[in-house]
Amino acid sequence: MKVTPLDLRQQRFRTSMRGFDKTEVVAFLTEAADDYEQALREKDRLQEELARLEGLLTEHREHERNLRNTLLTAQRLADEIKAAADQEAKRVVREAEGRAELILQKAQARAEEVQREIDGMKMKRRDVLNSLDATMGALRNATEYVREQEQRERDDRILLHRPQQADAVSAPRPGETRRLDDDAPPKVEGR
Repeated sequence: MKVTPLDLRQQRFRTSMRGFDKTEVVAFLTEAADDYEQALREKDRLQEELARLEGLLTEHREHERNLRNTLLTAQRLADEIKAAADQEAKRVVREAEGRAELILQKAQARAEEVQREIDGMKMKRRDVLNSLDATMGALRNATEYVREQEQRERDDRILLHRPQQADAVSAPRPGETRRLDDDAPPKVEGR
């Protein structure tokens, strides 16, 4: 049976001889009821506080679980992002290496083409120099020939202007024809 503070206050005992002092018993019961009521109030307050704290603890545990899940999700997401970034970086590096290789091949092909053009120009230069040498040689030969011809013509004129000896007058020189006119100089063919 559960005794309440009100039961303690309302409890009445029979009186008997040689019993307890009624006033002391009532005072004690009142004081015990007050203490018991105080203890029950404290118990109720503590139970409410306990319920409130248990609610907070449950809430904090829920927050902790959510934070832990969020951290795990964030860690997983960070790992996925890092893996994706690594893959993207590798892809970009592969593409850059491929483009660099292609550019290098084009540059080498262009360098070979330029070298071929240089070699071709060197051959053309050599051909032009040989052609110039041949032309200069031909011009030199032509110049010498013309000089020799002019020298012959001068020699022939000089011979024409010299006094002729009697036997030289009667016999024409090779390439000459004599006129029958008496004072005319001898005629040289081709003039």
